[in-house]
Amino acid sequence: MAPETEHLTLAIDVGGSHLKAGVLDPAGSFVSGPSRVPTPVPATPAAVLEALQTIAAGLGPFARISAGFPGMVRRGVVLTAPNLGTEAWHGFALSTELSTRLGQPARVLNDAEVQGLGVISGQGLECVITLGTGFGFSLFDNGLLTPHLEMGQHNAHGKHTYDGYVGNAARVKVGRKHWNKRVGKVIAALQVLVSFDTLYIGGGNAKYVDIPLNDSIRKVDNSAGITGGVKLWAPQFNDAFRG
Repeated sequence: MAPETEHLTLAIDVGGSHLKAGVLDPAGSFVSGPSRVPTPVPATPAAVLEALQTIAAGLGPFARISAGFPGMVRRGVVLTAPNLGTEAWHGFALSTELSTRLGQPARVLNDAEVQGLGVISGQGLECVITLGTGFGFSLFDNGLLTPHLEMGQHNAHGKHTYDGYVGNAARVKVGRKHWNKRVGKVIAALQVLVSFDTLYIGGGNAKYVDIPLNDSIRKVDNSAGITGGVKLWAPQFNDAFRG
């Protein structure tokens, strides 16, 4: 492999509505892309992988792959994929399949965790939520990723999970004003639950958040769901992805 490409990362963001990817340099800046296509319906593993191959083919060379996935992932194996609408993902070895199809080593993490890696400062207790098709959540303690919690599937209000309470379907159904009230209640609940020092709000629907936010809460660019992918190859993750 040419020296100029040996540290380039193909970073992928798998979403409920779109698949996005770009090639990043070691600093997390785009060398090519980002490109995106609609998420296939139904979003079976085969259909998603085929679409990702098509995107990758247009982005140029890379030496490794990172992917953020909307569900619970352990050591590259998908356990849940609630917002892709298919049970076929359960037990799917996504990192292995990406590596096989795209020809380079791959690492996969929950998408909200990848987003967090792209925005956190590494100081204090930092919470990241993503507002998109569903509700993503990650938590970092002085820059270290804490164990994953599938907060989107946890009860938020009445019979609603967080996905159902502030996900995209809820935003469309109840309207922007009422949805923002719900987002405010979620933020207040998270403050009580984790006592975060900083909360970052990302995801495609972050742009619709228009409630007052104090200095400890920040909206962040959705591109972090891709650019955070370069951090999966930092030494701190070597043990987590080994074996």
